[in-house]
Formats: sequence, C-alpha cells, structure tokens
Amino acid sequence: MAVSQFEAVGKLLKLDHSIIERIKHPTRSIVVSVPVRMDNGTTEVFMGYRVQHNLTMGPTKGGIRYHEDVSLGEVSALAMWMSWKCALIGLPYGGAKGGIKCDPTKFSIGELERLTRRFTSEIILIIGPETDIPAPDMGTNEQTMAWMMDTYSMQKGHTIPGVVTGKNVLLGGSEARNKATGGGLIHLISETLPLINFKGDNVRIAIQGFGNVGNSAAEIAARKKWKVVAISDVTGALYNPKGIDVMALLSYAKEAGSIKGFKDAEPVDVDDFWGVDCDVMIPAAVAMSITEKNADKLKCTIVAEGANGPTTVEADKILEEKKITLIPDILANAGGVTVSYFEWVQDLQSFFWSHERVVGEVKQLLSKSFREVQSRKEKEKVTARTAALMIGIERVAKAKKMRGLYP
Repeated sequence: MAVSQFEAVGKLLKLDHSIIERIKHPTRSIVVSVPVRMDNGTTEVFMGYRVQHNLTMGPTKGGIRYHEDVSLGEVSALAMWMSWKCALIGLPYGGAKGGIKCDPTKFSIGELERLTRRFTSEIILIIGPETDIPAPDMGTNEQTMAWMMDTYSMQKGHTIPGVVTGKNVLLGGSEARNKATGGGLIHLISETLPLINFKGDNVRIAIQGFGNVGNSAAEIAARKKWKVVAISDVTGALYNPKGIDVMALLSYAKEAGSIKGFKDAEPVDVDDFWGVDCDVMIPAAVAMSITEKNADKLKCTIVAEGANGPTTVEADKILEEKKITLIPDILANAGGVTVSYFEWVQDLQSFFWSHERVVGEVKQLLSKSFREVQSRKEKEKVTARTAALMIGIERVAKAKKMRGLYP
C-alpha cells in the first residue's frame, strides 16, 4: 500500500525513474534474533527489525513497536510513511521504524526489560542521536525508552538522553510528549471544522482504538466540551449518543485493562461501530482498519487518521465519493514526531522548554503544514492525502537530487 501510494504520487510529480527507484527501497534494513531468558528458565528467541528508509534529510526517526504482526514488510512501509511525514512537517529527519514480533501482554516486567536491552544491543551499531533516534510505538512506552537509553548509554560509557525520545521528563523527556499525537489530532480537527462550514460547538466524535493516541484524543476532546459518542478497543465497542464520560472511562480502563464492561455506555458490535452517527471518525488503532467492506458504513463528515495507514486505497475512493473530508495520517498524527523532535533538540542542548512553549510550537508547525496541504490540494485538484504525499515526497526527491549519488 505504501509503495503503490508512492509510485502514484511519483508519476504525478513526474519524478525521474532513478529517483523513484532510490526512494522506493529502504536505505538500510536489519533483522536480528533476540534471545531472552524467560522467568521459567527457558530461553525464547524473537525476531527484531529496524529499517531506515531515507538518510538524505538527516538522522532517521521512528518508533519501536512490540506486536505479533511485526514483520520486515510492515516496518519498511511505516518507515517510508515516516519519511513523508517528517518532510511534510519540515523536520530534519528521514523515516525509520522497528520492532519485535511478540505479544508484550504475555511478558513480565523483567522479561520485557531483558527483551528490550538485548534488542537494543543488537541494533546499537545503527542507532544514535546523530544517526537514528527510536521512540515508543504500539506495545512500547516511556519505560521501554528508558531501558533503551540506559543500555545505549552503558555501552558508550556516559548518559546520552538524545538516543531515544518519548522518555520520562526525569530522563530528558519533553513536556507534553504523552498527549502530543492525540492533542495534535484534535488541533487539526479544529482547523478543519471551519473549512466544512461546521456550525456550533457540538462536535460528536467516534474513536477506534483506546491506546495512547485514542485515549489522549478523547481526553482533550472532552476538555473542549466535544461529545465522544463511541469508542472501541480490542475487546469491543461502546456507544452513547449523549456522550461518554471520558474521564470515568479512562479510570475504568486503567483498572480493568480494557473498556469492556463499562456501564455508562451500550456495548455495540465492532462492525456496527463504523456506522455510528458522528461528525468525526478517528481510526487510532492499526493499519488498514477502514476497508472497502466498511467504508460505505461511515456516517461522519471528517475522518482524522490517528493511526498509520488506517485506510486502504479502495476505501479512499469510497470516502472521496461520499465527500468525507480526510485529514491524512502523515499530517493528522504528526504531533507525536513533532514533539519528539523538540525533545531531541532539548536533549542536544541540555535546555528544556516549558509545557506552554512545547504546545505552542507544535501547534504552529502543524497549522503551517495544514495550510500547505490545503493550498496544494486546491492548486492540483487532488485529495488531501495526495496533496500531503506530494509535498513530503517532493521534498525528499529534491534533497536526493541536490545531494547527488555517491560515489
């Protein structure tokens, strides 16, 4: 899906064949075995990956995910999307992604630490604050990043906080990092509402996925007095047309481990979730969630993509036919990598910003990119996704051409 998007936009941009071929393939990929001593005394071996798609714009940047579906193909696609995202926002990064094929929910804390430290040791030759900076993703968090930073620092002989982002503030993390992706998403929805002549303040939102992105988006939306009418996670979906009590649900999910059983909303079938009446649908879970099978069910006005690649190419066409306004993933969820960039800058300078400064800076960058996408969309008469991809891909291609081919 990522390559077909790239090739289609490459044709629109009339890129040279040589540039297309160079950008289509990741610059560097590494596959590692990660042996871990389990609590029961046995040793299990897991497969780990790190892909650096593009080194032209600067060091690479991208998350580390722990999930059963992690594969070389998946992280390669995600690394490519990260390249376009960073170029679109104007960050001095290329795209990267990595992960381990595993189910982190079945590990003890000790097992997760040993897994993370061994994986870090296996990829240590290709990561670093000037080469490749990992961050949290699906199945990982600020504790994972602390272990990665510590392992890297112990190998180098001194503390190097800038090797990863998404850390706790005590270890050189940035203010506003935890809610950066969800907060950026809500900010861009606010930017979009006037463009569709939305009247009033009663914005109704449905959110697929209740991980970091979904729950932070829900919390910030609730603070704005928007109604979160539907939420789903891996255990099921909830619906309340009057609005779900988000703060109560957050407390419940923290205790129960999921949204299942929450009493102040009706359980609905996951397939029916896509057809709930709302103004904004936020897919914030996994890739390829909105497909040709469910896209026609959507009754929203806006789709804001919190996840990476949540809409298939076939579903894109259906959304366009239904005249649903799209905030594409490489723009919609860019708040996370933007604050990660600020964290990296703060680590390099050993000078840390206030929460207000971080939030103000990220809103400024996202709004600038949003206006650029809208302008390109109108100028080229293309979809928002195509416009965003055109900007990101064009910038990477121009940088490749200017730097030339070595040797």
